[in-house]
Amino acid sequence: MKPTTPNFAPPKDAQQRRGIAPVICYPPNARVRADLGAFAELLARAKRTNVVTVPPRDAACVDIPAGAFFRIVSVQGSQVGDLNLWSKADLNERFYSGKTRALHGTHLSTGDRMWSSFPNLRPMATITADTLDWYGFDEFGGSVHDVIGTRCDPYTGRLLSGGDYHNCCHSNLTRALADHCGLSVNVAETYVHDVLNVFMCTGFTRDTGQYFMKASPVRPGDYLEFYAEIDLIVGLSACPGGDCGQEHTSDVAHCYPLEIEVYDPGAMTREKHNTPLKSSYDRSHGRG
Repeated sequence: MKPTTPNFAPPKDAQQRRGIAPVICYPPNARVRADLGAFAELLARAKRTNVVTVPPRDAACVDIPAGAFFRIVSVQGSQVGDLNLWSKADLNERFYSGKTRALHGTHLSTGDRMWSSFPNLRPMATITADTLDWYGFDEFGGSVHDVIGTRCDPYTGRLLSGGDYHNCCHSNLTRALADHCGLSVNVAETYVHDVLNVFMCTGFTRDTGQYFMKASPVRPGDYLEFYAEIDLIVGLSACPGGDCGQEHTSDVAHCYPLEIEVYDPGAMTREKHNTPLKSSYDRSHGRG
């Protein structure tokens, strides 16, 4: 956090320097636009083939084939979820929240893509529907579905409180991936990564630049819907913070389950899906 009282006097041209107009790092034409009409046609032919319940303060994983849809659904009360994605073929290819944030912004919604880690850098999933898209940005600068937070974890918990808490999202996802893939928790933990905070309402304070959270506007029946661009393992934790309106990493908040619904347009339709290619960069890094 920057000091509220600066230690150094501003230069004479301080106001001029502050007034320089910003430049968007990645202009919109640098991104591939999603064809939402085509997704809607596919979804209209799809059938719900699976529903996975994620218990409060716990996590679950499910396989999603390329060309299928999945939804994260609020079913009982206001609850946020921490989402991880992995390539089914290679756990080392996982969701890259930082690059997704750079390409799409701090909060995701319909038409945005979730990009994979280097050296692949390709779309893993595309958001095709968001029942909270009405929220936008509020007067505090908050919005939903962020890629700025990490995930509640036992290491930060111990740092701040001196105690251990095992139902934080990092640990929940670690256990779920370990069970799903037959790994030890120590090995599974190496694949758990920064998340998409589904339904979570967050932002940065304008005066100190601190990450904040506030009660999620999510209601039972709301959902965030995705199209799987590659064969995926989807991991979702129902955060111990509940709606994250007060605190997280504890058993204080009221928590509710979440559901992952899978919608499959059928094997024949999925076979027509064009899996995104991995980055064509030759990885020479100037040493070719």
